Amino acid sequence: MILTNPVMDIEGRNPNFPLKKESWWTVLSLAYQSLGVVYGDLSTSPLYVYTSTFAEDIQHSETNEEIFGVLSFVFWTLTMIPLVKYVFIVLRADDNGEGGTFALYSLLCRHARVSTLPNGQLADEDLYEYNKEVIASSGSKGLGMRLRLVLEKHKVLQRILLTLALIGTCMVIGDGVLTPAISVFSAVSGLEFVVSKHHHEYIEVPVACVILVLLFYLQHYGTHRIGFLFAPIVVAWLFCISAIGLYNIIHWNPHVYQALSPYYMFKFLKKTQRRGWMSLGGILLCITGSEAMFADLGHFSQLSIKIAFTFVVYPSLILAYMGQAAYLSKHHIIDSGYHIGFYVSVPDKLRWPVLAIAILAAVVGSQAIITGTFSIIKQCCALGCFPRVKIIHTSSETSGRIYIPEINWTLMLLCLAVTIGFRNTKHISNASGLAVITVMLVTTWLMSLVIVLCWNRSVVLAVCFLFFFGSIEALYFSASLIKFLEGAWVPVALSFIFLLIMFVWHYGTLKKYEFDVQNKVSLNWLLSLGTNLGIVRVRGIGLIHTELVSGIPAVLSHFITNLPAFHQVLVLFCIKYVPVPHVRPDERFLVGRIGPKEYRVYRCIARYGYRDAVLDDIQFEKELVCSIAEFIRSEGSRRSSSSDSNEKMAVIGTHGGGGIMTAAEAVAPRKRVRFLVAEGEEEGQDLLREKREELQELMEAREAGMAFVLGHCYVKAKAGSGFIKKVVINVGYDFLRRNSRAPQTYAYSFPMASTLEVGMVYHV
Repeated sequence: MILTNPVMDIEGRNPNFPLKKESWWTVLSLAYQSLGVVYGDLSTSPLYVYTSTFAEDIQHSETNEEIFGVLSFVFWTLTMIPLVKYVFIVLRADDNGEGGTFALYSLLCRHARVSTLPNGQLADEDLYEYNKEVIASSGSKGLGMRLRLVLEKHKVLQRILLTLALIGTCMVIGDGVLTPAISVFSAVSGLEFVVSKHHHEYIEVPVACVILVLLFYLQHYGTHRIGFLFAPIVVAWLFCISAIGLYNIIHWNPHVYQALSPYYMFKFLKKTQRRGWMSLGGILLCITGSEAMFADLGHFSQLSIKIAFTFVVYPSLILAYMGQAAYLSKHHIIDSGYHIGFYVSVPDKLRWPVLAIAILAAVVGSQAIITGTFSIIKQCCALGCFPRVKIIHTSSETSGRIYIPEINWTLMLLCLAVTIGFRNTKHISNASGLAVITVMLVTTWLMSLVIVLCWNRSVVLAVCFLFFFGSIEALYFSASLIKFLEGAWVPVALSFIFLLIMFVWHYGTLKKYEFDVQNKVSLNWLLSLGTNLGIVRVRGIGLIHTELVSGIPAVLSHFITNLPAFHQVLVLFCIKYVPVPHVRPDERFLVGRIGPKEYRVYRCIARYGYRDAVLDDIQFEKELVCSIAEFIRSEGSRRSSSSDSNEKMAVIGTHGGGGIMTAAEAVAPRKRVRFLVAEGEEEGQDLLREKREELQELMEAREAGMAFVLGHCYVKAKAGSGFIKKVVINVGYDFLRRNSRAPQTYAYSFPMASTLEVGMVYHV
């Protein structure tokens, strides 16, 4: 199969793979399902917004200026950020259907050479559609083109761009700690209205901790087992808050709609001044969870998410906040902040059922951010920015349903520490607000670059987007940052720790790869060994894992020097992640030959997107051998995808290849596979005979068995390195490497008797 470089449309999508046109019934069904997955966090924000806003900074007086001012801020914040920014603009910046911070970053990598991944190849550009001629012809001129060239030229700017994406990622992880704490704690705070006032303070924290432990314990079962309950719970919750809000509006203050005027925002700030500005950190919480609309885009469609928010979530939230304001405008209680919360506006007879639904809704909202944290950690691992962790796929149907034990228990311990340590929503809300607004600021900055580099729009338009939404978010950011000592330090500390881990791992990984490149063995060394490699060739396939995409790894020479025997078929295998969400199966493998044909040495590169699930061992072995067989069968008639004259790589499609025929299923104990060459091919008889002999030898080698050779490296800073580099490599990276999982290979699937580790010391 010969692949050409396809062009892109104005929003960066590949027209060769158009999005499916969905029926209205499918769209509405997805919109209903998105309520439980996407909007669980956002829908529970009425539990704590007013509580956090009036907790300390402002106390409303006998007039309603403070109440109406807060309502005005909430209304316009919900309108400008989730509705205008995300629904109408950011959702259009998907990366072939995927969303989130890394989607924006990978989208930029597709349209400009700004990726810091060291193992890029020319053939990979067919996957992320980088084509200067297409981009230039689509109208990217002037400042936009100069901006692209500047980013491609300066490595420092590329590192800044990666750092910006990682900061947003770390804040999402921090939000994964804080959101369950504030959601569950706010939900159980309603116990003060249904139990004795002398006991509620003693049971709120234990009850919240029990719910949190149960929530994290259930993660390993997978959300697909109880996911069908998520949407009904959120629908019931939205119905409750909107119905209660409508009742309060009609019963207490029908004129509360007047507070929707922006005039009340200016009146509020004029009267409260500095304390009103500081209270914006509480108002900010009304948009907590908005980022999930973009981050969870891969599980739904743009239209379904837009419909769910515009017609269900948005009006329900507005009614809920208006209802609370209407009640508070007629009940001027100057007391603890808890008396200005959600439950005080709930009628007495409904508090028990509303409390139960609120706790369930808080659990659903917490579940969304936890699974989102798992997904973003997986993306970081795929792009070499986070230590390797154990990733368990909890669903055989949906690849996005994953569970990471190490991250799950770490989040649980941190979440319990925050809940027990703060014991109130005031400090937790300060921390959560800073995490949320930082992620939104990062999205705004990256989105402004997407407008210019990916959508080929005017730089003026990008600057207007950045200035308008950036100014709003910067105002909230300053109000959150001013409360650094009152809880806002938590996401900063968590993000700093995770960012430090990411940078140490990324730096060590780059240095290790550079060592591999500098010490790779030349082809002349392989040729000098002769046809038999100067050693005994044993039956079977020898699979050598390497991170190199070209050249012969030093681990091979190290192995042959110490053990002069190897398999009759040798495969240098590399698993490589590219900055795209998914790689199609027929574009998965790059296959090439190393040395003359009689050496039987091949290179196979398996390419995965950052959201792809790695194949299981049986399917992998079958597709690997089939891809090599297809390469042998069609060699000479296939256009090369490599710029290296000594080693030509070809994209191999393993599905539906006419030259590959299986005589038995891959699940059989002896995986017998036969490969045929069509008689009608216009080739010389000698060449045809050579191909048949090579295919026959490959088949016999597979039947004899496959062995896996894995390099086990010890990375040390070389002599003369600076103190900081020694600490980073010898202490930080070495600690992370020893406590992380094995490299993402199929070694764990092979029997121990078929796996061999070769140890080497890397002085970087």
